[in-house]
Amino acid sequence: MSVITVQLGQCGNQIGFEVFDALFRDSHCSQGLCSKRENEAYQASCKERFFSEEENGVPIARAVLVDMEPKVINQTLSKAAQSGQWKYSQHANFCQKQGSGNNWAYGYSVHGPRHKESIMNLIQKEVEKCDSLSGFFIIMSMAGGTGSGLGAFITQNLQDQYSNSLKMNQIIWPYGTGEVIVQNYNSILTLSHLYRSSDALLIHENDALHEICAKLKNIKQISFSDINQVLAHQLGSVFQPTYSVGGSHHYRRNPLGDLMENLVPHPEFKMLSVRSIPHMSENSLAYSTFTWAGLLKRLRQMLISNAKMEEGIDWQIRPPLSGLPPLGKMYVNKELHFNTSIANLVILRGKDVQSADLERFKDPPLYTAWLRPDDAFSAWKTQRTFNKYEKSAALVSNSQFLVKPLDTIVGNAWKMFASKAYIHQYTKFGIEEEDFLDSFTLLEQVVASYCNL
Repeated sequence: MSVITVQLGQCGNQIGFEVFDALFRDSHCSQGLCSKRENEAYQASCKERFFSEEENGVPIARAVLVDMEPKVINQTLSKAAQSGQWKYSQHANFCQKQGSGNNWAYGYSVHGPRHKESIMNLIQKEVEKCDSLSGFFIIMSMAGGTGSGLGAFITQNLQDQYSNSLKMNQIIWPYGTGEVIVQNYNSILTLSHLYRSSDALLIHENDALHEICAKLKNIKQISFSDINQVLAHQLGSVFQPTYSVGGSHHYRRNPLGDLMENLVPHPEFKMLSVRSIPHMSENSLAYSTFTWAGLLKRLRQMLISNAKMEEGIDWQIRPPLSGLPPLGKMYVNKELHFNTSIANLVILRGKDVQSADLERFKDPPLYTAWLRPDDAFSAWKTQRTFNKYEKSAALVSNSQFLVKPLDTIVGNAWKMFASKAYIHQYTKFGIEEEDFLDSFTLLEQVVASYCNL
């Protein structure tokens, strides 16, 4: 089944390019551990998901590119074409001459309605090329104007027009130090609107990606391209093909459906995070060996202690002993360190994958009391390696990982709102104070629900 990617704004388009590039390069790299037949099945499965018919022998990404300024789209199209390995369709992009000026309301209330028909027509043409549609993967930031405001508007329209197809939004969480003065407003408006119209929000935090580049990949001058490549690696480790349960040699066919089924058991809980290990510079790869036991021990502790990467894991944090009351309610008071989950999915790729022991991910104290661990935990595997790593593991988690950052953003936005700072920039484009209050109410409920796990 195919996934249509919608790349929105500067951030969404730059990330989208890195994601397609990572998927293509991985599926076409030579692979010693697998038979030729298995490699071909893997390539075919990846292509069905993310690439459509070939043009002059070059696969075309199943993507629609949208930005209100032409510069980034033109760069993205030419970068893909220059690779000579895959490209974007020349007819599946939409741009204008004027951006949104980091104003969510302008993206949502002006650009959205004005260009709705053109953008939705482009998406429909991509849908018509699919034999079978898994759903939409929408890549956007939440701090700026076009990606966030127009992204929320387009997601809402996808929900109206394709109510039976799944929608997963890949959202870039802004740096804590701040990129845009109104980023907290833009963020709460984006999240609250997506919570109503999207099936799952896959969150990546800029601060965490930056740290991986600095500490694990030893990059001295970190660019957005470096950060986007780490993100693309993590997404590829989730979305590339894996086997169905029971080890039958048929790759899973419905990437978004399988993820939702395993990770979003209740519509009130739809925020997902990704962690993957190992991460290292290519120079170090040749000198490194990993065992499944070592990788999984670190990945489990990253989950428990809510660590974003394997360096600096807090090994003191332990799950509560069975029989003790859960401490989730204290999270926002900064007393709780332990990260309680609703659902976790571990994806293993590489050598001797069948020997990996995942039993400790089923410990009952890791999960909320109203779900059995057997229902809350899933595992996917393939012995085909990913991105030159002999063994690699990814964890997609629906847990309390975002309670603190979300609580901080809501608190900061509320302080600005209480003093009426910058509100006029939104009301002049039709976003009323009532809309802000609705966003605060919804997100405070999300924080409370996750705290009560």
